[in-house]
Amino acid sequence: MLTTPWQEHDVDKQQEYVLRTVEERDVRFVRLWFTDVLGFLKSVAITTAELESAFTEGIGFDGSAVEGFARVQEADMLLVPDAATFQVLPWRPESQGVSRMFCDVLTPDGQPSTADPRYVLRRMLARAADMGFTFYVHPEMEFFLFESADSPVPLDAGSYFDMTPLDVQQDFRRQTITTLERMGISVEFSHHEVGPSQHEIDLRSTDALTMADNIMTFRLVVKETALQRGIYATFMPKPLERHWGSAMHLHLSLFEGDTNAFHDAADPYHLSPTGRAFTAGVLRHARELTAVTNQWVNSYKRLSARLHGPQPSGEAPVFVTWGHSNRSALVRIPMYKPRKGTSTRIEYRAPDPAGNPYLTFAVLLAAGLKGIEEGYELPEESEDNTFELTAAERAASGIERLPASLGEALSLMESSELVADALGERLFAYFLANKRREWDEYSAHVTAFELDRYLPLL
Repeated sequence: MLTTPWQEHDVDKQQEYVLRTVEERDVRFVRLWFTDVLGFLKSVAITTAELESAFTEGIGFDGSAVEGFARVQEADMLLVPDAATFQVLPWRPESQGVSRMFCDVLTPDGQPSTADPRYVLRRMLARAADMGFTFYVHPEMEFFLFESADSPVPLDAGSYFDMTPLDVQQDFRRQTITTLERMGISVEFSHHEVGPSQHEIDLRSTDALTMADNIMTFRLVVKETALQRGIYATFMPKPLERHWGSAMHLHLSLFEGDTNAFHDAADPYHLSPTGRAFTAGVLRHARELTAVTNQWVNSYKRLSARLHGPQPSGEAPVFVTWGHSNRSALVRIPMYKPRKGTSTRIEYRAPDPAGNPYLTFAVLLAAGLKGIEEGYELPEESEDNTFELTAAERAASGIERLPASLGEALSLMESSELVADALGERLFAYFLANKRREWDEYSAHVTAFELDRYLPLL
């Protein structure tokens, strides 16, 4: 049996369940899913006749053809399905039963690939487990719906929480949620967001590895549902110049068994010393991990829009601060629910929904655990709207700014021991090299803005 040392669940029983289910439900094909370094979903389909050997021997593939996995001279890699992630795809006809499982990527000698984002997160979760913690995540997933991928033409003129004929995509959200729940992914709520044809669906909190898998599934379900309706869904952080961008606000917490390690009933914010140290760690290392949580050139159009847009708007965080109800802060401590200590958490507001969730969770967890291990002190809360403070006032308060561009974010990441340790040497180096190429290509690109402004004048 080909297994990995960090698999703690009862592999045999889960594999038996999968083999029995595909037979009982007449599933004909199994899609084996995995994620490349940049967060793109990859898939290979096998027949159910090959499923048992996939569990025991793995399925070989050319790692050199996938972003970041292997050099040409070490191309052979193996996919080993994680039976715990088995689900039948509900959008396929019953007569063509298709299921999916997420896979772990192994080397030919059965060792985890250090370039596998799923392994990177598993490794960080094991570190948290050694400290007695389980890491939970609850994301707010925002996205836009457009007429096509060719141009960002919204489908409605709705705004925040609209429940009017302007919100013509209510049925889209309903269909998406139904599909997600049929795949075992629980949804907390959904609504129209601030921008035209912008939507939010919040996934119910679960452990970080399951949630990273859920986000990868969520993005596909949203795009598949849009395709069925003849429209286009995008998780691009900032597709519309004069409107808000799409965020992936992350609600984070640590549990010790069934006890929320962030909760302290005696604290004014009900935040325990563990929660405070975790928050301090996330804040102290925020600038150096932003290249991972916001990995695209376009990500920084969202993060800078509030200060530099033609009509400054939005709540995308720019400054490294925390607050209780302050939506200009990078970290917000949501309102405590009386008699519900399990709800105590922090909300990290910088990430966008287009990145790699495995790597995002890994670096945030690494920063928080560092804060706990080193006993970081949480700085003073920011009660002011940081967007309204002058540069001098922010400097006097010691408020730092998040990177203003991918290039700046990469420079900060490059010198970060914390991010290098969290990602591992190999993935860290590949990620930097790939993103440097993206930044160099963007920097050399002559945009329509430059042609429109300068060509008639210069």
